[in-house]
Amino acid sequence: MPDLTDACLFDHVHLLVSLKTIGHILGRYTAWVLGLMKVLGVWGVFVIAFADSALLGMPVDFVVATYVYQDRRRLLLYIAMASLGSALGSIPLYIIGYLGGEKVLRKRISEERFLKIHRSFEQHEFWALMFPGMLPPPMPFKIFVLAAAVFEMRFRDFMVAIFLGRFVRFGVLSVLVLWFGPQIVGLFGGVFKRHWIWVLGVIVAGVCVGVVLRWRGRTGDTERGT
Repeated sequence: MPDLTDACLFDHVHLLVSLKTIGHILGRYTAWVLGLMKVLGVWGVFVIAFADSALLGMPVDFVVATYVYQDRRRLLLYIAMASLGSALGSIPLYIIGYLGGEKVLRKRISEERFLKIHRSFEQHEFWALMFPGMLPPPMPFKIFVLAAAVFEMRFRDFMVAIFLGRFVRFGVLSVLVLWFGPQIVGLFGGVFKRHWIWVLGVIVAGVCVGVVLRWRGRTGDTERGT
């Protein structure tokens, strides 16, 4: 009869070896990404954001955070380039959805969720795409990109919604990185997983406040001009 202690010890050792292997792989992957950023220079944030949206999956939040933390003077440039890269990188998925992606979409999600997303695009298609674009992983943003094409969202609105959604996301991330440091990337992802409703509410409230303040500023300028 096998010794239970030996079996537990074997499982423990096997787990440690597996974690060490995973850590080694992640370490090499991180080193590769950092090396790629050095080669690409200022264009790295655009290229990696493009690749992330074009079905490849890249650590875009980590990349944006690194660029911003190392060169805060170009904060808006990095945010804009990452947002543009995400928008342009979504075009291949849009084409797939437009040419017959409904079958692909139905295979990836349940019928109930398919109908729910469909209703959201019928009611407010711009916000139905922009809001998911504002949120970090594990939000399955590519599902909404594919759905936008399947439900025949206009290409111009499609691009603008993704750009603005990503701009808000990377903008919030950049402010947090400058305030708390690069380690906020992992923490923010964990907070989102546990409290995504509150995170979404804060982001939406921030956007609304910004819009109201901008509108009031324009109104005040108009009144002073008259």
